[in-house]
Amino acid sequence: MNTLTDRIQAAVVAGQLLESSARNICQLLARSSSPVYEKSITELVDAEAWSELDDRFFRTLAFGTGGLRGRTIGKIVIAAERGTPQGLDRPEFPCVGTNAMNDFNISRATQGLVAYLKEWFAKENLPGRPKIAIAHDTRHFSRDFAELTARVASENGVDVCLFSMPRSTPELSFAVRFTNSTAGIVLTASHNPPHDNGYKVYFADGGQVVEPQASGIIQKVNAVECDVYKPVAPEERGTIFHIGDEIDNAYMARLETLILDRSLIEKARDLKIVFTPIHGTGGEISCPMLARLGFQFSVVPQQAGFDGRFPTVKSPNPENAEALTLAVKLANEQGADLVLATDPDCDRMGAAVRNSKGEMELISGNQIGSIMAWYRATTLIRQGILNESNLKNCVIVKTFVTTDLQKAIAKKLGIRCVETLTGFKYIGAKLGKYERALPADIQAVYRGLSEAETRALRLALSSYYVFGGEESYGYSGADFCRDKDANSATVMFCEVAAYAKARGLTLDALLDEVYAEFGYYAEQNANLVFEGAEGAGKIKRLAESYATQPPQSLDGVAVTEVVNFATQEIYDVEGDLIPKEAMLILTLADGRRVAVRPSGTEPKIKFYLFGRRDPAPGQTFTREELGSIKGEVKASLERLWAELQADVDQRLA
Repeated sequence: MNTLTDRIQAAVVAGQLLESSARNICQLLARSSSPVYEKSITELVDAEAWSELDDRFFRTLAFGTGGLRGRTIGKIVIAAERGTPQGLDRPEFPCVGTNAMNDFNISRATQGLVAYLKEWFAKENLPGRPKIAIAHDTRHFSRDFAELTARVASENGVDVCLFSMPRSTPELSFAVRFTNSTAGIVLTASHNPPHDNGYKVYFADGGQVVEPQASGIIQKVNAVECDVYKPVAPEERGTIFHIGDEIDNAYMARLETLILDRSLIEKARDLKIVFTPIHGTGGEISCPMLARLGFQFSVVPQQAGFDGRFPTVKSPNPENAEALTLAVKLANEQGADLVLATDPDCDRMGAAVRNSKGEMELISGNQIGSIMAWYRATTLIRQGILNESNLKNCVIVKTFVTTDLQKAIAKKLGIRCVETLTGFKYIGAKLGKYERALPADIQAVYRGLSEAETRALRLALSSYYVFGGEESYGYSGADFCRDKDANSATVMFCEVAAYAKARGLTLDALLDEVYAEFGYYAEQNANLVFEGAEGAGKIKRLAESYATQPPQSLDGVAVTEVVNFATQEIYDVEGDLIPKEAMLILTLADGRRVAVRPSGTEPKIKFYLFGRRDPAPGQTFTREELGSIKGEVKASLERLWAELQADVDQRLA
């Protein structure tokens, strides 16, 4: 009888299984003692599920700058993984595979991170031992992975602050700073499908890891070949501290400082809000905050509870209209003005507003961010907090693929606009830079100062962060959290809605006022999904094709500029070198732009299309002009996307 290894090798010879998959399967079986691994692989081999085995084993899930993200439930759930029935239809064991989110890769990642932190701690000559703050969302296996991470870290000599219940990604960022941890980890796959999970790492400043820490951590993690380790001696092991209410209260106190004009809430008492956490962590902080601030709101009952299946939506992504269906229905029943939705780890916020026609209308991440940036900047100027003497020290930060409307607002108001690569870690890195620009004695006490105190210091001595965001529904209005924060966004956007309500305006009418003054900017974002081993190859081919052979024209208009972020040296307005990334930005002769980049967290290649119209100098658009312009720009972007899709088909042919 052939052994399991013999059958695997025979499949390689027959062309049924990739060599890399066979190698990873054999290494996993040789190095791990878990009986679930061998049972699962045997089941898949017996079923001749070679495609499933390739997807699970064609590579070892690489730890990148975003940490880990992958399937925790396979396309095929086999009996060995199903095990004893669990609540919410969850398998007993996560998906077996070197390319999956499971105990094997969680252990590897934590071992490597701990090794790096110990070296860094010693190099910095810091007292005591490193400490890691750990949070998790409501996904399948998130709590199990959080507890495993805590155990591996403590058994390797690191203290742990572990949240007792699901909490948001931004609160984890805040907790790293509040507890003075050396690093942070949140177990989440954000708005990915229910079968995914992830492992996201933060450093001591509360921001996601960037260079030079990123490369050092990646090297350590990817050098760990096995989930098995020898714990340090008992007296050297770390302590696991359970955290919760103290962090919640401190975080909420900071969130309250985001309100710029409390009187608006009183003036707009009839503002009605519907909120949904889409089965995630958003309700844990955002709902108590709305109540504390005095907003009138309802929560979608079917989506209020934790549920890693996200059973009421196709995707728990608040940028998708479908995910807001129940919230919009409730808003129509109640005559609400505003719908707000957060994703499972509550770092993204989507919105629908009741427009001037009385209908609920979804607005984009670019529109949400722009109207918040405009409101916060103009309100601070109106209040005299920002003025001619300090505007030069104010900054709005956005990503390259976020609307240039925010750049136009900043320019007209005299505020610096800094652009970064995609990913809030780069915005967080800017916040770290501005903090490090303060005198050392202030840095030493900075985290304990009030928001008013830090604002005054930054305006006088460094750079004051007015607002930051990215088109993918991530926003931030302060530096106490170093990641995108849907709790903050909920508070800030409700204030904007109260401002509009107090003026007798709908939010779309307020946005039109911004367009009329600063110019009309429209965007269209699109993704092409390519899953599995074959899909990864297609994404790579497309990225290489665009880099080496960019289009010469699109929609009958010449491409006049090509910026390749992977090969060119590009500096931002502050003189900082932009890290290399596989992204291309094409500019057309008529001002339209296209950005192309592979997703760093999902099996997608992303396209960002930009169109604009500027009013004549010293002029504003009339309502009639704006209506005509919107139609023209929308049609031009639709034509552009149609041509890009045809171009992709040709490149893959």
